[in-house]
Amino acid sequence: MTGFRRLATLLLAALALLVGVTGCATRPHSQTTAPADDPASAFPVKVELPGQQPVTLPQQPKRIVSLSPTATETLYAIGAGDQVIAVDQFSDFPQQAPRTNLSAFTTDAAAVGGHDPDLVIAPDSAGQLAEGLKAANVPTLLTPAAANLDDTYRQIEVLGQATGHTQQARDLVAKMRGEIDKIVRDTPKPPQPLTYYHEVSPDYYTATSRSFVGNVYNLFGLHNIADEAGGDFPQLSEEHVLQANPNLIFVSDVKCCQVTAASVGERPGWNTLDAVHKKHVFEIDDDLAGRWGPRVVDLVRSVADGVTKAQQG
Repeated sequence: MTGFRRLATLLLAALALLVGVTGCATRPHSQTTAPADDPASAFPVKVELPGQQPVTLPQQPKRIVSLSPTATETLYAIGAGDQVIAVDQFSDFPQQAPRTNLSAFTTDAAAVGGHDPDLVIAPDSAGQLAEGLKAANVPTLLTPAAANLDDTYRQIEVLGQATGHTQQARDLVAKMRGEIDKIVRDTPKPPQPLTYYHEVSPDYYTATSRSFVGNVYNLFGLHNIADEAGGDFPQLSEEHVLQANPNLIFVSDVKCCQVTAASVGERPGWNTLDAVHKKHVFEIDDDLAGRWGPRVVDLVRSVADGVTKAQQG
């Protein structure tokens, strides 16, 4: 189908959805297993992520649109980068990714369909967009946020299956597991659990142990001062942080809000904190802390560096 015909189909589908008419897509339902070095014969394939509808791909996709920065990173890491024709405006890694003004939060099905994709990958919050693309017979894989590392590994493997890079995805997962295990194993264990505060934004929004990034801190046996607040991303009061006096402070609002280790120490009253006094305030790249793709290894390494330095004085 040409780009023009696909766009016309999408516009008609969008109109149908507005008046309450539902479209039905017919796809193959068979699923086969094939050697990893022969991706073409691995299709059709049905892939599924927890909590999401399964997606059937009749053949290896050659025109992928990624509206998820995490998925974009993963696609390039598993060798599917040449199949990616467009990514959303927030997909800034790797640099060669073909960024557009698309957004999973505001873009409609017609705009995405204008790229004539044979696979769209988007966050699970883009349900309405997925319905519009489904009506136009465009396979759309919705990717939920990972809650832990196992979710990350599963998502990488599913993206590998969906793109014809099953073995590359498995190899990447094995490499990540090995690197993370080694980092954790080589990091000195403190005699007593260290406490920490992870800052998401300068108005004291934070992440608890229940969040994905909190699960990374759990690898090192750290105690989160925000856990008693409940939820995944609560907002603390400044008094709470000061009274808790954490051993470590990690700020992941460097890029978005220009918060640095130095600026944290300049906050009124914060120079009394042990973490500030001992220079145990560490900057973490916002994207590393907010995504759950292959670079989670770098996130683990950043936390390990902080834990190690805190024990050195």
